[in-house]
Amino acid sequence: MAVGWRSRRWRTWWLPAAAALGGALAVAVNVYLGSIGVAGDPAPCRLWWWVGLTGLALVTAAVGWRGARWWRRALGLACVPACALCSALVVNQWVGYFPTVHSAWSQLTVSPLPDQTDRMTVTAMQLAGTRPSRGVVVPVTISAAASRFPHRDELVYLPPAWFAANPPPRLPVVMMIGAQFNTPADWLRAGSAVHAIDDFAAAHGGNAPVFVFVDATGAFDNDTECVNGIRGNASFHLTKDVVPYMISNFGVSADRRHWGVVGWSMGGTCAVELAVRRPELFSTFIDIAGDLSPNSGTKAQTIERLFGGNSDAWAAFDPTTVITRHGHYNAISGLFAVAAKDEPRGGGSPDLANPEGQDQAAQTLCRMGSAQGIACSVLTLPGHHDWPFAAQAFNAALPWLAGQLRTPTVPAIPIPGAPPGLPVPLTAVSSLADPPAAK
Repeated sequence: MAVGWRSRRWRTWWLPAAAALGGALAVAVNVYLGSIGVAGDPAPCRLWWWVGLTGLALVTAAVGWRGARWWRRALGLACVPACALCSALVVNQWVGYFPTVHSAWSQLTVSPLPDQTDRMTVTAMQLAGTRPSRGVVVPVTISAAASRFPHRDELVYLPPAWFAANPPPRLPVVMMIGAQFNTPADWLRAGSAVHAIDDFAAAHGGNAPVFVFVDATGAFDNDTECVNGIRGNASFHLTKDVVPYMISNFGVSADRRHWGVVGWSMGGTCAVELAVRRPELFSTFIDIAGDLSPNSGTKAQTIERLFGGNSDAWAAFDPTTVITRHGHYNAISGLFAVAAKDEPRGGGSPDLANPEGQDQAAQTLCRMGSAQGIACSVLTLPGHHDWPFAAQAFNAALPWLAGQLRTPTVPAIPIPGAPPGLPVPLTAVSSLADPPAAK
């Protein structure tokens, strides 16, 4: 009705032109996403239909405005946001960024996160000896003096056990890294991590690691792949800013055997990079659907976009090269979580689980790591390359991760995905009562 039958000239000229412009918009969006090096699940075909229809609705509303009746104008205007909303819904179904309407509203309105409080309240609770029934989430501003990496405020989760004493017990720490397009809060909103950790802590007398949700990109659309390059010194920020800050400000363990790193998609690639490049800082990693190496397009595009064409700089962050050059590792364990192949959804690719070979990357990295002393396994779970899968994988891995880092009262268990009967790898052989290792 918004388009209408109208005149012959409208049907033979303006309507085809509007359709062509809508198609051009879909192509332009596709090309743009490719140009910025989007890595991950290929977009479902219906996304391009809705983008094209958005362009069609916009053009027809504009060119058909003159001479149209009021109700046709109203319908024409309504079609534009309706088609744009459908495009947004398909995008969200594609990536799973907003699991609920409430989470979308909370993100758009910058509502407080689950369990969020401020640092002054935490200090007051600590001084008063108040132990909460659930963990608390604290926004923090970490100095970038060492890295010079511009970043957003980051977030720290403190389990109830952290409030047991003053100074606090030297709990283990897990660094959490999100996907390519992200905010530091994504793991808590889209990944529902705070609920998973709260439930885990409640089942273990309030004990859980401290979690720091870092900003590895500095902006929503700045794909750093956690390297030091022309997009910023992201790796230095994580290792030279965040790690010392957590030790000095929250009294966590300084022993690398009590430090782990978890990442999803780009963050999974980052987790492997950090663990194999800086084994003196991290003992355990979880790579959820990460890539074989830093990925911002093809290898040539990645080297150009991230390192200004310096292939040696790329090699310094390529896990396969780093593992080969390093040789044997001591007391490191890692879990690779990949999605099982699934039926196509929404007219997309038939393999939405591992659109860029994340399953093959996991097998390759685990095989190379095992040959050099890294205790690892590949865990396959049903799902797609999206945030719901990341949340599922984190839930499945959390008991092993907490035990591996020797969280108080949490037993060490075999690594998920390992063959039955495989012994528990002792990558963290000390208790938290031991003095921090000198590094």
